[in-house]
Amino acid sequence: SGLEFNAQRRAVLDYHVRETERLAADVKAGKAARPDFVLWPENSSDIDPFVYPDARMVIDQAARAIGVPISVGSVVERDGRLLNEQILWDPVKGPVQTYDKRQIQPFGEYLPLRSLLRAINKDWTSMVRQDFSRGTEPGVFTIDGAKVGLATCYEAAFDWAVRDTVTDGAQMISVPSNNATFDRSEMTYQQLAMSRIRAVEHSRTVTVPVTSGVSAVIMPDGRITQKTGMFTPAYLVQKVPLRSSETPATELGIAPEMALVLVAAGGLGWAIGAGVRGRRAEDA
Repeated sequence: SGLEFNAQRRAVLDYHVRETERLAADVKAGKAARPDFVLWPENSSDIDPFVYPDARMVIDQAARAIGVPISVGSVVERDGRLLNEQILWDPVKGPVQTYDKRQIQPFGEYLPLRSLLRAINKDWTSMVRQDFSRGTEPGVFTIDGAKVGLATCYEAAFDWAVRDTVTDGAQMISVPSNNATFDRSEMTYQQLAMSRIRAVEHSRTVTVPVTSGVSAVIMPDGRITQKTGMFTPAYLVQKVPLRSSETPATELGIAPEMALVLVAAGGLGWAIGAGVRGRRAEDA
């Protein structure tokens, strides 16, 4: 509150750096186990580190402090395209892998029917000044032999966006999110519930790093083993299982749903046909 937009973005980035450095200090003091990698939320660095040296410097600083790769949520512009991107940041090599969000949010990340809305009311187009572009490839980061699938925020609501990370080899799933816009509403808990479903659906650990909370660690059976409060600086460190097996939901995808739709459509068609035949019989 009270900060202009770019200052807000830098403040958010600095918060994530500060908390990571606090974790590093606790690891050094023996108060916390050293993680194999660190997962930051969506929009943890809305300052593009590929363009702005100050952002790159502090992310490097955090990665060197903890000594392991960090998955950084950023907004980048590449080849004229605006992308909601996760960047795997190595403490020695810097950025080594990226994932661009594929299922972008209408009215949040792009404006549907922009020209029509502009014709009706020019002020409406200020909600989203520039549309984000969609990524095209599933996001699976390979970190020290572990494969971490990425479904950024809104993507957790879509079966395909989570499933194809698992079919692409993900042994666990991360849902980096930014729920700050929704303040203290129930939305963050709704999204957490979606992530619990995904954990059970694919029998995978799911981590939910969220800019404003609730961040959580979810076991493959859907149990939440750790979570933070909302708008509370915190880190979570936990040993979690990695799995390579596939559940029936992973293997079959939407096939059972399509089969049920076809059965329902067939039943409806039969009922309509039976009604028509009955009326014709009565007329005869």
